[in-house]
Amino acid sequence: MPPIPQHIGLIDIVPLIPYLAIVCILGFILAIVPGLIWIERVVISLMQDRIGPNRVGPRGLLQTIADGVKLFFKEDVQPSAVDKRIYYLAPVLSMIPALAAGATIPFASITVRMDDGTLRTLPMIVGNVSIGLLFVLALASLQVYGIVLAGWSSNNKYSLLGGLRSSAQIISYELAMSLAIMTGILMSGSVNLVEVVDVQRGGFWNWNVFQFYGLGAVATLIYLVAMVAETNRAPFDLPEAESELIAGFHTEYSSMKFAMFFMGEYAAMLGVSGIATTLWFGGWLPPIAQLSFIPSAVWFLLKMFVFFFGYVWLRATLPRLRYDALMAIGWKRMLPVSLVLLFVVAFIATYRMPEPPPTPVIVEPGLHRNLPSVRAGG
Repeated sequence: MPPIPQHIGLIDIVPLIPYLAIVCILGFILAIVPGLIWIERVVISLMQDRIGPNRVGPRGLLQTIADGVKLFFKEDVQPSAVDKRIYYLAPVLSMIPALAAGATIPFASITVRMDDGTLRTLPMIVGNVSIGLLFVLALASLQVYGIVLAGWSSNNKYSLLGGLRSSAQIISYELAMSLAIMTGILMSGSVNLVEVVDVQRGGFWNWNVFQFYGLGAVATLIYLVAMVAETNRAPFDLPEAESELIAGFHTEYSSMKFAMFFMGEYAAMLGVSGIATTLWFGGWLPPIAQLSFIPSAVWFLLKMFVFFFGYVWLRATLPRLRYDALMAIGWKRMLPVSLVLLFVVAFIATYRMPEPPPTPVIVEPGLHRNLPSVRAGG
């Protein structure tokens, strides 16, 4: 893309980049969720040889819009014995962390021609902080509160069981996911997500998934499995198992409160897919330099949609796991493997780290005269 001038009229573009990133992230997530739902319905129907949506709009394209309008005007039914404050707070706690996690994910880069004629490449990011990945992990741990509080405040045994299932599942798989992310941090040498992307420049062979003698692929696989479980998607969707728990933790929710849980789930899917794209697959970088003419945001979105297609593929293919099998995979398989992998990558990273240059010793003139002398044999 051609560089953008620093000033358009009297407006300085550089300070406005974080605000433009906010608008892009919120607008994209809120606008793309109906499209993602439609894509999921169509893809699953094609995989399972069913008709799929075909009533509202061409190929059912407007069906999700109709669903949103229906939820907006639907009667808001509230059970009489709920804890009202927590009952209304839970959907917000489920959605806000998923939206806020995008604040530290760089999704594109723009080139700005400064007033002095130099070109400066800047990342499209809300907050370019040095602890970006830690910020994402902190927000990911907050999502469990929305689900647990929704189940507890509903005064419904099925909702409570769904909330307890979800809390145990998220905590279990968050350990393996955090260790996989720490492995990626060791490979990149930074917690800042912009620096993580910069380390992977030069071609797809420099992406972290292909680094450290194949260990990057193992860490990527652990993260991908854990991110599916973290977002309560099939085959790890036990918190809302329809045949056992009605609808799980959100059984007593209707109207827009239910829609907020739905939006939070898809926003979380986009968030963890963005982290996977940034940490393991080069972020907004093209796979080869010859494709750099394609805008960086396009590459980021393409990689994210590959992960979303994987979500849909798993839902259309695999049955739901038993709860004991789900916990066994998390604690007995993924956690030990990710822990050993972290130590192995740490050892290799330490071995490959260049030695620091020796610190020069500067002796001031005349200082040696005041040093005590040592006689031989004394």
